[in-house]
Amino acid sequence: MTADPTLWPALSYPDWRDTAATLQLWTQIVGKIRLQLTPWVNHGWQVPLYVTARGLGTSPMPVGHEMLEIEFDFISHGLVIRTSRGDEKALPLVPQSVADFHQRLMDLLAGLGMKVAINEMPNELPDPIRFPDDRTHAAYDRDAAHRFWRVLVQTDRIFKLFRSGFLGKVSPVHFFWGSFDLAVTRFSGRKAPLHPGGVPFLPDAVAREAYSHEVSSAGFWPGSAAYPHAAFYSYAYPEPPGFRDWPMPDGAAFDTTLGEFILPYEAVRTASDPDGLLLSFLAASYEAAANPGNWERRALECSLGAPGKVRPV
Repeated sequence: MTADPTLWPALSYPDWRDTAATLQLWTQIVGKIRLQLTPWVNHGWQVPLYVTARGLGTSPMPVGHEMLEIEFDFISHGLVIRTSRGDEKALPLVPQSVADFHQRLMDLLAGLGMKVAINEMPNELPDPIRFPDDRTHAAYDRDAAHRFWRVLVQTDRIFKLFRSGFLGKVSPVHFFWGSFDLAVTRFSGRKAPLHPGGVPFLPDAVAREAYSHEVSSAGFWPGSAAYPHAAFYSYAYPEPPGFRDWPMPDGAAFDTTLGEFILPYEAVRTASDPDGLLLSFLAASYEAAANPGNWERRALECSLGAPGKVRPV
């Protein structure tokens, strides 16, 4: 017996690659607005988007003495802009070039008296094109975007449950628009060696600040031209000896090219217990970092949280 396909829908990257490429660039424009408006937080935690009940949103951002919020609505298929003054504007999500999306969004913000200047070059993508000049990427398949968001809804739910089993420093569940993935990260509490940098089209200073401390990070991404498969992943920085050989649940394995553990989304989607398989992968890949890395597991871990129940001390 497999999972309910409406909860874990099919998401074949080749079937929606053009929409995925365009949508990633649209999210980068919105994400860079958040980057411009929000004070820097450790590990770049001020820049991601978050899964919402309708799509992906910025959460409130300060603009002077007011707040601005931008949300991709994948039910009504609009980009919704709200302010603490009561303003609400929407930009329809339809096939349109990145250049047009960028201009229309900036015009809406300017009309609200909230003009924002952003860095117009995409991040972490090969052969980037400035947003105002990009008329190459212009696809938008409503059904594909909705399926992608439905996968994020389920993934966000499981990641938040997994997050609750850690007493140490742990990130919120973030959607990083640069790499177009949903991620959650646990920290050992110790500083890490200086990151070498070298992430394509990402300043080395950003990468080094993001990886200033030891981490075990897991996430989901829908695929890319270089790796055209939706998958869950997990990696450690720095990678401890023995990490790659740690036993994984069926279907998961270490990918030497990517340098991380991979669990294909299709394996989760078609499993009899998708939640259980994904939680097993998250637990096993965390142990692969924590055990060989000598994390203080007794001090850092706890049982998974339950709604309405105070955690015992």
